[in-house]
Amino acid sequence: MLDYVYHQDQVVAQFVAQLIPSFHGRGFGQNVKALGIIDADQGHLIAGLVYHNYDPVAGVIEMSGAAIPGKQWLSRETIRRMYVYPFRDCGCQMVTMRVAADDDRLLRQLAALNYSFIKVPRILGRNSDGVLCLLTYEDWVDNKFNRRFKHYLDRPQLEEAA
Repeated sequence: MLDYVYHQDQVVAQFVAQLIPSFHGRGFGQNVKALGIIDADQGHLIAGLVYHNYDPVAGVIEMSGAAIPGKQWLSRETIRRMYVYPFRDCGCQMVTMRVAADDDRLLRQLAALNYSFIKVPRILGRNSDGVLCLLTYEDWVDNKFNRRFKHYLDRPQLEEAA
């Protein structure tokens, strides 16, 4: 069972930054929003999503996420919630992510959500090629999860967990 944490942006952002190797412990800065995912049985933060580099004029926001290895956190409900903030609350027309080029598992998951990809040499560092992953609002609405569950039509009840 999972719980979701809102309004703890800096705590979740710091947690996520520590789990992403290319961040080298750096944070996301102060102007972020975040969604924390809690293991309800143990009451511990196991995953998080951070929304940063928001450009309201272009309608683009970057999303970064990470989880403790081996923890089950990616559910249909999590997928629904992770796109409410950028597409519904901010009215963004596109979400971007930077992913390591060798992270085949994550790239497969993003492909299933209708992301498109652009390989960018050295975007994650001198010796770290990456992939710029792009998801437009229309591609999000048209992904297989939304076609089946209509996630884009509803909005989760925002709740605060301790």
